[in-house]
Amino acid sequence: MIVDCAIYRDGRRTEGPGDFSEALDEARAAGGFVWVGLYEPTEREFDHVTEEFGLHPLAVEDALKAHQRPKLEVYDDSLFLVLKPVVYEPEGDTVSAGEVMVFLGDGFVVTVRHGEGSPLGAVRKRLEHEPELLGKGPTSVLYAIADAVVDHYLDVSTELQTDLEELETEVFSPTSGGSRYTASRIYSFKRQILEFRRATVPLAMPLSKLAGTGPFGVSVPFVDDKARPFFRDVSDHLTRVNESVEGLDRLVSDILSAHLAQMSVRQNDDMRKISAWAAMAAVPTMIAGIYGMNFDHMPELHWVWSYPVVIALMVSLVLLLYRLFKRRGWM
Repeated sequence: MIVDCAIYRDGRRTEGPGDFSEALDEARAAGGFVWVGLYEPTEREFDHVTEEFGLHPLAVEDALKAHQRPKLEVYDDSLFLVLKPVVYEPEGDTVSAGEVMVFLGDGFVVTVRHGEGSPLGAVRKRLEHEPELLGKGPTSVLYAIADAVVDHYLDVSTELQTDLEELETEVFSPTSGGSRYTASRIYSFKRQILEFRRATVPLAMPLSKLAGTGPFGVSVPFVDDKARPFFRDVSDHLTRVNESVEGLDRLVSDILSAHLAQMSVRQNDDMRKISAWAAMAAVPTMIAGIYGMNFDHMPELHWVWSYPVVIALMVSLVLLLYRLFKRRGWM
């Protein structure tokens, strides 16, 4: 459905006519642009937008189906950028990603949103309070959306870092040493980081193209060259996020390895204790077994003090083994 549609002239909003074609002509005539915002449109709803703005059918297909990787595509009449805003839910410690598709052309911006993780409403309000920035044209909208998405990545990265520190404390706590559910929590956390990386890592190349850095030092159509420093700033922020995510991924792998090593050591300790107790139980069992064979001719069988001597011998041997195992750290 269409969430918002407006014409912007000199950074000021004016309500556009209901017909997209008239709105586009009016905006171009006034040196402004049209910004149309849609939320999970159907194919039928999007057909009218496609026809009026001349959007490429391949980009339209991607916008309708969603589930795309972050990417930047340049067509004859428009530019197509895919971003994946991320939402962090502290109650369940989960990361979920939405999608924002931006069509940028001569005198128009069309944004398509899928999922809940979208900053578009806040971006539009912020831009409308900054007419100087909004007056730069459609490029300012593209920059503001990318900047809002990447800035939220930084917030999510900070939240994940906090959760990882809590998980690390739990694993290495001298009292708990990690519960029986710790391994599943670590795997779940690693999965959230993977979901986060799917949104952040592929976005590096599109932002490099927009910033004109690295091997992509060429102008991108429909994007003002004067906006390159702003996209470079967004790209720098994304680099920080990707470095942080990579560090989180390595650290959670190390924590998982350490937890598994702790579990192995703990199992070895338990086996040694069980073996020690079994050895101490085996000695009196062996002696009792020998004297329980009921033979007539056995040493000291008819001696008055045989019973207390054998009991004392059993206790002495058990205490000797206990002291030996205790000294070696098996008990």
